[in-house]
Amino acid sequence: MVFSTILFVFRFLPITLALYYLAPGKWKNTVLFLCSLVFYSWGEVRLFPVMAAAILINYTAGLGIEKFAAKPKLKKAFLIYSIVGSLGMLGFFKYTNFFIQNIDALTGASISTLDWIVLPLGISFYTFQTMSYSIDVYRGDVKAERNLIDFGAYVVMFPQLIAGPIVKYRDVSDRLHVYHQRVTLDRVDEGISLFIFGLAKKVLLADGISKLWYDIVGQSGGDAAIGLSNASTPLVWLGILAYSLQIYFDFSGYSMMGIGMGKMLGFDFPDNFNLPYISRSITEFWRRWHMTLSSWFREYVYIPLGGNRLGIRRQLFNIAIVWFLTGFWHGANWNFIFWGVYYCILLMIEKLWLLPHLKKGRVWPHIYTMVLVVIGWALFVGSDYGVSLGLLLQKMFVPSGGASALYYLRNYGVLLAVSILACTPVTTKIYAFLKRHVAVRGLVLAVVFLITVAYMVDATNSPFLYFRF
Repeated sequence: MVFSTILFVFRFLPITLALYYLAPGKWKNTVLFLCSLVFYSWGEVRLFPVMAAAILINYTAGLGIEKFAAKPKLKKAFLIYSIVGSLGMLGFFKYTNFFIQNIDALTGASISTLDWIVLPLGISFYTFQTMSYSIDVYRGDVKAERNLIDFGAYVVMFPQLIAGPIVKYRDVSDRLHVYHQRVTLDRVDEGISLFIFGLAKKVLLADGISKLWYDIVGQSGGDAAIGLSNASTPLVWLGILAYSLQIYFDFSGYSMMGIGMGKMLGFDFPDNFNLPYISRSITEFWRRWHMTLSSWFREYVYIPLGGNRLGIRRQLFNIAIVWFLTGFWHGANWNFIFWGVYYCILLMIEKLWLLPHLKKGRVWPHIYTMVLVVIGWALFVGSDYGVSLGLLLQKMFVPSGGASALYYLRNYGVLLAVSILACTPVTTKIYAFLKRHVAVRGLVLAVVFLITVAYMVDATNSPFLYFRF
């Protein structure tokens, strides 16, 4: 089930909220758990056992870690059980066929891929969430959850289940055990605003600008579809710019809707984006983009490896490990590994030399950052259907003729301008103004919602890009 559908907006969400608000205090988590299972199982019922296994493994691991806190070997054994069980399922479903294909390529073997393996929705996200819980219990940062339903409600909470933000147990544990007055009118009010604006980001901006990219790579199926081989170099750059805007509004829109629905349910999820396209360095960009993933790798990988405490060589090694894992986490394909290595190299260069110079500049650091980010998205999208990474990079960096960019600029110029403007602090200033003027905000929300719904009714289903991760 997708947030940006009529089914979700006008059926699932209102029914779920009604049941949740009407439920007695201690039944709210049960209602949330059951409704979230319905949400997840809508299109993934055959893979529900994977989700159930993740819940049970980490629930029992937490109890074991806490029970044997005075016995270090047993305590560590339960942590290993959690990590191996969680990563084992992620590795099997996400990477088995990738390794088979590469073994075949290297050895000339003819091992058949397992075509029956289907990647469970959201497995990369809920694996990291459940692992963080077990690790935090091991560290003593949180107490083990003794109620299986409450723990299940945390894991499968539908607003953030499929594509984040990655919510640590300690982010919601206090609210999870507030059974009365968990939901307030102020939270609901703010949640509705965030949900509507996030929905508009997805439907009006992400889906709108995606048509430009799909026309260029030939995926739109319309008369305007030309294919990469027929596109000129300026047009390909325009297409990658469009994809850069699409993935930002798509993912940040999903996160905003998730955070908004979390507030409607009485929870405060962490922010996931902070205007990343205004960054003045790659280092700053990754402090603003997918912040919960960056935070997870920093806390559970980078710092345990030594962080920046063991000298520059070890720090660079730690950065390399983190970024290899970050790339590999995104998908079982070499282009994602290249993407991770690409950012690893850029971050090392900034760490060793460039960052002080970037801090002194005014305009050129923004240009530098955005050019490199756009190139990064070219590496990222290189495995998509209909996209050849080699051809894409050739078209970008070897000047060639083909279909002109001017035609597409005339058709998409206004949308591109609006989308770029929406990446700037102007949006936060507008939102702050609307928070202060309730009547104006209500009118704006009503208009934006009506326009968005009109587009939803007329549009085909467009899943969120991060669903596949």
